[in-house]
Amino acid sequence: MATKSAQNDLDIDDRPFIEANSDARSRYGRFNLAIIGGTGVGKSSLVNAVFGKEIAKVGKGMPVTRDVDYYYDNKSLGLWDFEGFEIGSAKSPAESLRANLKTISERPAEEQIAVVWYCVLAKADRLTQTDIDLIRELDAAGLPVVLVLTKVDWTKNALTGRYKAPNDVEKFRDWLEKPDDADKKPITIPIQRVILTAAVGSQGKGAGHGLGELVAETLTLSPENEKDAFRIAQKLNLPWKREMARPVIAIAASAAAASAAVPILVADAIALAPIQMAMMARIAVIYDLEMKSMLSGSALAQLGSQIVGKALARSFIKLIPGAGNVVNGAVAFALTAATGEGWLRLSERIHTGDVDVSQVNEVWRDYSPTLASIIKKMVEARGSRNSVGS
Repeated sequence: MATKSAQNDLDIDDRPFIEANSDARSRYGRFNLAIIGGTGVGKSSLVNAVFGKEIAKVGKGMPVTRDVDYYYDNKSLGLWDFEGFEIGSAKSPAESLRANLKTISERPAEEQIAVVWYCVLAKADRLTQTDIDLIRELDAAGLPVVLVLTKVDWTKNALTGRYKAPNDVEKFRDWLEKPDDADKKPITIPIQRVILTAAVGSQGKGAGHGLGELVAETLTLSPENEKDAFRIAQKLNLPWKREMARPVIAIAASAAAASAAVPILVADAIALAPIQMAMMARIAVIYDLEMKSMLSGSALAQLGSQIVGKALARSFIKLIPGAGNVVNGAVAFALTAATGEGWLRLSERIHTGDVDVSQVNEVWRDYSPTLASIIKKMVEARGSRNSVGS
């Protein structure tokens, strides 16, 4: 049952947040990545660099078939982890993979593989025949394969500041893009892209290299209905998240304006709270924040009492030119839009680890709307209406 704030006079509860959060999670769905590579190739480091967590350690795991485990930590990301295939067993590695892929294909729709990262150490000279056979099996199953060369020892040019891979690694990449056999005859290896990566910077410190390219290519290859889930799960490209969040703010602001089409008294502005709480919940999902588990219901309600509805209107209404003591459509739009932008910025800081979720109530004042931001939203809305009418 939804919990009410202990401060009943604030009339804020957590139900709009929880319901919108659950709805958004369900709508965005889950992105499922398959990652294949031998021991020591750096799969865990790669996953941690892109998704901000070693999902095999923090997620829920279940062995599904031989040599394959499925992990998921929430509704936005699932990971199929393929261990090394035994050579010399009754079945060839390709046959084992084919059987495993068949088993996976019979799993629920929300667990189906979207993209495969096939990881190979950058220092390798060529793919083994086993690698080639496995990649062909993946392609036959209709799965897009990104071949990821891992642990590239990048060097920085002192003059240009650009990073460069070793010559032998670049030659390996060139061969992968136009492979041939020992007799120089072309062969087919069905990979979509070859991407050189390092999960961390030199000497194991700092940001890695090639990860942005890997993320961009993964998004390109993802099915349309899983692209948003991937944007949510990954942690490297924040602009993608902002692009997803801003329409949520615009929709909420328009809904708030509609609810105040007939001006309402500040004392009745509590009617805006459910709209604004739902907006907050959807933005939290986009930034992959499990707010409803991070904060108790009473904490969510307390946070809501600070930033939505009557409390927000009361903070600014007397300062907004011409507003009087009522909230009209323009004011409701501006209050909600400015609140959404502030909540977006705070969610982003929590997402990147710069703000601890336990500090949300204390730090909100640093992200809450200012009079200038609200007036700016009112001007923008007026300008938008004028341009439509012209």
